[in-house]
Amino acid sequence: MKSMDEIGVGEAHGPVVVRLGVNEFQRQVLEKLGSLEAKVDMIVGNGQPGRMTLAEERLMALEKNDLRRTIYDRIVIAGITFAVTFAVSALIAWRSYLLGMK
Repeated sequence: MKSMDEIGVGEAHGPVVVRLGVNEFQRQVLEKLGSLEAKVDMIVGNGQPGRMTLAEERLMALEKNDLRRTIYDRIVIAGITFAVTFAVSALIAWRSYLLGMK
């Protein structure tokens, strides 16, 4: 029977047993926990804006610019539509005027 400080890893060649002392195991767990804590602080922020806060701010700025651009696009499309409609109407009126003169 394996003791509490042995870890068995099954492979094709049979189990490989790695002995870790209790202190070594605790050290590895604490290192990984510290690394995880640092990564969470980087993402969420530790008294300063983290990456998520910065990403949310950029997203809001992009949404504002997209809305503003949509309004400008609608104005430009309305202007182009008016110009094309006016040109077609003027062409039809000019053509009927010329045909009426004959």
